[in-house]
Amino acid sequence: MPKTIIVSNRLPIKIKREGNKMVYLPSEGGLATGLGSIYKEGDNVWIGWPGLAVTKTKEKHDITHHLKAENMSPVFLSAQEIHDFYEGFSNETLWPNFHYFNQYTVYDETLWAAYQKVNMKFAKAVEKLLEDGDTLWVHDYQLLLLPQMAREIKENTSIGFFLHIPFPSYESFRLLPWRRELLNGMTGADFLGFHTYDDMRHFLSSVSRLTGIGNTNGQITVGNRLVLADALPMGIDYDKYSGCASLPDTLDREVRYRTSLGEVKLILTIDRLDYSKGIPQRLLAFERFLEENEHFLEKVSMLMIVVPSRDTVPKYAQLKQEIDLLVGRVNGRFGRMNWTPIHYFYRSFPLNALSAFYRMAHVALVSPLRDGMNLVCKEFIASKLDKKGVLILSEMAGASKELSDAIIINPHDIIQMVAALKEALTMPEAEQKRKMGIMQDSLKRYNIHAWVSLFMERLEFIKKEQANLQTKPFDPSVKERLLSAYRRATKRIIFLDYDGTLVGFNSNPDDSKPDKELKGILKKLTSDSGNKVVIISGRGRATLGEWVKAYTIDIIAEHGVWYKKPNEEWKHFREMDTSWYSEFLAILEMYVDRTPGSFIEKKDYSLVWHYRKVETGLGEVRTRELISLLKYISSEKHIQIMEGNKVIEIKNSYVNKGTAAAEWMQQGKYDFYMACGDDITDEDTFRVMPESAFTIKIGSSSSAASYRVKNHEDIRKLLKSIIN
Repeated sequence: MPKTIIVSNRLPIKIKREGNKMVYLPSEGGLATGLGSIYKEGDNVWIGWPGLAVTKTKEKHDITHHLKAENMSPVFLSAQEIHDFYEGFSNETLWPNFHYFNQYTVYDETLWAAYQKVNMKFAKAVEKLLEDGDTLWVHDYQLLLLPQMAREIKENTSIGFFLHIPFPSYESFRLLPWRRELLNGMTGADFLGFHTYDDMRHFLSSVSRLTGIGNTNGQITVGNRLVLADALPMGIDYDKYSGCASLPDTLDREVRYRTSLGEVKLILTIDRLDYSKGIPQRLLAFERFLEENEHFLEKVSMLMIVVPSRDTVPKYAQLKQEIDLLVGRVNGRFGRMNWTPIHYFYRSFPLNALSAFYRMAHVALVSPLRDGMNLVCKEFIASKLDKKGVLILSEMAGASKELSDAIIINPHDIIQMVAALKEALTMPEAEQKRKMGIMQDSLKRYNIHAWVSLFMERLEFIKKEQANLQTKPFDPSVKERLLSAYRRATKRIIFLDYDGTLVGFNSNPDDSKPDKELKGILKKLTSDSGNKVVIISGRGRATLGEWVKAYTIDIIAEHGVWYKKPNEEWKHFREMDTSWYSEFLAILEMYVDRTPGSFIEKKDYSLVWHYRKVETGLGEVRTRELISLLKYISSEKHIQIMEGNKVIEIKNSYVNKGTAAAEWMQQGKYDFYMACGDDITDEDTFRVMPESAFTIKIGSSSSAASYRVKNHEDIRKLLKSIIN
């Protein structure tokens, strides 16, 4: 039976050494809770690092045996790998770049090599367990290369990926020397989930600009696969936090804590030690708030919890020192014998203690400079059983897109933060309850379990879309049938598109003339008297006629406007209306003026706007504008607007490749039909071919063709097989 394999850097368990024993503690993280419904069932499994360096074979064996019973499979890392892969590339290179702190980004080939090596180690762990029909769900920035590595293990595996931190804008991401490798790794997945629409948009922009792959409604075509990206904000286990808020132990702690603090309003902040969390800015805002609002002295305190993290790393140690100094300064300036402005704890707390803090707090101040989601604000809301309390939330946190009833702030704007503190502390109780109720209803609906279900639904959706769109691959069995049919036939007709089918694309279309290999193929193919070879292309007639004049080839040019048989003059199928030509030419010339690198190809009865040389991104934007305008002004004219590979073509709608191909086939009786093409215009040819025809599409987009190949080189190989 197919299973689901979850892969993340860390397993949902903490392992500690106590003397000679290993102690196993369950993780309290939101991801572990949400995915518990998946990995604990049947043969499903969670692959990850157990959290400590293990070198002894017996220890590895014992841990593996123990975790197998818990549906977990460990990946063991050496101390050096932990240093270079996790602390190094993941947190010294990717983390600062993805959070826009590029002044901290480390560019080190050694760390990159370690990142590749460890991702491959995870891939080998996957390979041991992966079977046909399984689903793989990869998590977070430590494993960006893994989706493609897994794709190479089993090509048809259903692979999902979720990024739990922000995806940066192209301007930040492009700074990474390994940007293309990282994108290629990620696009090995079928479905990529991000916390926010902005993250998804930044990812798609980087894909477009760095790989040249455009997108439609979040869908991109990678090789032969349709890949989907979408925004799925992660929720929390709402019932867990609301339930914990009413437990006796939580209530007892709240009484004790309140007694210690006295009758003050409490501002709560909880963060891991990290420069992305905006802790110093928060302290400066609180200091200024006390300066400007003396009537709040002795009436409000900040409870600040900072969870230790990497404080041996210089920049983190420096941050810790800055926080210590700021806390000391504020407490020294404003403190009284009976009142402490900031209660500062540099340690972690158990869930019941955190729940008590959530219950007590009048205000939660969540002000990261950049954050993927931030679940603290959601936990605070879920814990407010009486609905009293106010959330101040940074617009730079992913959660701000969902929790619009919070007081939203720019964490760099100290004045705005001071005003938000005053508004929160003076907000009427009725208004607090109204806003809190709205946010609670939202979090109940979009909880962690809904997030897991929705992710799996979207992954299943894109796999179905892939199946619906895919033509059959041109595999060896199909090739053998085609060659057998070719050998038996005595009168054959073969339609071949030119650009993208017989040759690759060039920035300058005039550079696509037949090379030595193609000349040899055409010479042999046309020397067989049983073959009628038809080049059917959108190219201008003069160019095509010149390029293939040495062969006995029929030519259909400009999508069926012109045709030419060997040793005859050019003719066109019917008289064409050209009254539209000058109006549309003027529009294209205007777009050439606005779009450096674009140019116009003028044909007798059509116009082509090329943008292959245009800056990636700009070309796509101009294309959408231009197509919209052209379709609007051509609505009552018999004009067809066609979008091809980095081109837009305007032509008369009365003729197309299909019309021309159908007429050609009526001129004789054939016992072998074949058509090859790569473009949307070739679909017309495929549709008019008889059922017995071998129709072959280059590329992976939806097609009326029966079979598909990857590129023009595959078509050349096939034609060589035919002529040999």
